[in-house]
Amino acid sequence: MGRSQELSEFKRSTVIGCHLCNKSIREISLLLNIPLSTVSGIITKWKQLGTKATQPPSDNFSK
Repeated sequence: MGRSQELSEFKRSTVIGCHLCNKSIREISLLLNIPLSTVSGIITKWKQLGTKATQPPSDNFSK
């Protein structure tokens, strides 16, 4: 199976918002209709990096 489309920033923010409202990963997955692994990955990345972004911001200003 190939990779699916990247989630929008709004949907990632919604995952974090649900997490902050004490929803379980399973509840968030069912509510937003996205895989458990995706929800878990978004929350884990947010906890580690403090960001919702899936990729680090590009460094366009250094050139």
